[in-house]
Amino acid sequence: MKTAKDYIVFPLDVPSPETARSLVSLLADDVGMFKIGLELFIRSGPELVRWIVHQGSAKVFLDLKLHDIPATVQRAMTQVAELGVYFATVHCGESQAMLEAAVTGAAGKVNVLGVTVLTSVSAEDVKTAGYQEPYYTDLQQLVMKKAVMAKDAGCAGIVCSGHEVQHVKAVLGESFQAVTPGIRLAGKTVSQDDQSRIVTPSMAIERGADYLVIGRPIRDADDPRAAAREIAAQIQLALTGA
Repeated sequence: MKTAKDYIVFPLDVPSPETARSLVSLLADDVGMFKIGLELFIRSGPELVRWIVHQGSAKVFLDLKLHDIPATVQRAMTQVAELGVYFATVHCGESQAMLEAAVTGAAGKVNVLGVTVLTSVSAEDVKTAGYQEPYYTDLQQLVMKKAVMAKDAGCAGIVCSGHEVQHVKAVLGESFQAVTPGIRLAGKTVSQDDQSRIVTPSMAIERGADYLVIGRPIRDADDPRAAAREIAAQIQLALTGA
């Protein structure tokens, strides 16, 4: 049964495997999943992924955001699928064929998530990138277009901000997984950093998010374990409607 802590995905956004291992050891009992991104994977490679998987206390989310021609993405995802991770990402990009190739490469061994619009991206960024109305005036429409593409390709779900997750669930169904980054704690003096579209843990849960990617509020806390437990308590309240 999924507990409140299982909703928490902690990103290992650190440059060294030693620091990553220390954080895994510290937080393994208080979060449900560890996310490994490009920086750490380039430094540590598959070895660290396998080490975390073999700890057995939390799942692994390999967030490489693959984006290439379909044949290359399929071969890459085939290799990812052998690592024992739970989630892996591919950009929705311009081609449904690339998403389909990722799902084929996964062969049911890893849940493929389509990355829609990064939470650091603003409407102005989308406009500057050449998108026309209504996609830059209403980012939800752009996220939905990419989400539909991901579902049609057979992806398990998407990565999207808490601002879009409720609409995604309403249109594509509760079983289509929504992983939400850009989480910040209510009432805390935490800067928005490089995130443009942020929500609190409670807001994300109430809107239907299945997993919350929460980094700085835990990592930068005086007591990261206590911070993770506080967030889990907030999630539990949101789940019970208290």
